[in-house]
Amino acid sequence: MSQPLFADRTSAGERLAREIVGQGWVRPVVYALPRGGVPVAVPVAAALGAPLDLLLVRKIGAPRQSELAAASIVDGERPDIIYNGDVMRQAGLTPASLEGRAHEQLREIERRRSLYLRDRHPIPAQDRTAILVDDGLATGASMKAAITAIRRRHPLRIVVATPVASPEALRDIEALADQVICLAAPRDFRAVGYFYDDFHQLDDSEVIGLLAGAEAGARPPGRDQP
Repeated sequence: MSQPLFADRTSAGERLAREIVGQGWVRPVVYALPRGGVPVAVPVAAALGAPLDLLLVRKIGAPRQSELAAASIVDGERPDIIYNGDVMRQAGLTPASLEGRAHEQLREIERRRSLYLRDRHPIPAQDRTAILVDDGLATGASMKAAITAIRRRHPLRIVVATPVASPEALRDIEALADQVICLAAPRDFRAVGYFYDDFHQLDDSEVIGLLAGAEAGARPPGRDQP
């Protein structure tokens, strides 16, 4: 690959938005997977006139193998734990044995949600089109957990939207979601960052600023606004 496909996450989100608008979504709500999914999701939500929320996913590592996901916990109006059956069996784990680690990750999710969104409550997915957005899918592990969790919340439809994905992750996600909108799935996929000119690590202040800007833009003008 000689040139990046996208200048940055925001421009990728703008291109993604053009593919998403006009498809007749029923009561859409956009869920961003932080941090990288937030600048992609902001223009998508704006183009749809849809509310923007976060879907925080935290991995629960196996004992002595913290990078091996035995389960994932996904926040929302009712946090969900998604178990990795293969890893659980191989490691001899049970849901009860992961309870302590799950509570640790849930506390971290609650800390991040409070930091990013303050006192805003999660937006329910029931009877809505849930559009899940990330900046790219390498293995798709976090997105798989997010889809499984959202499915339990009875949306009308689950749509995954991402600028770029590996062909393998795309196939896996297509099997789980009702629809996938992906701008590129290159055969020479190496990592998500290769496809962006600017793929810097977002910090908390950037995420807070993006969400505050999106909320202000979505708020109808009041008497204190021109």
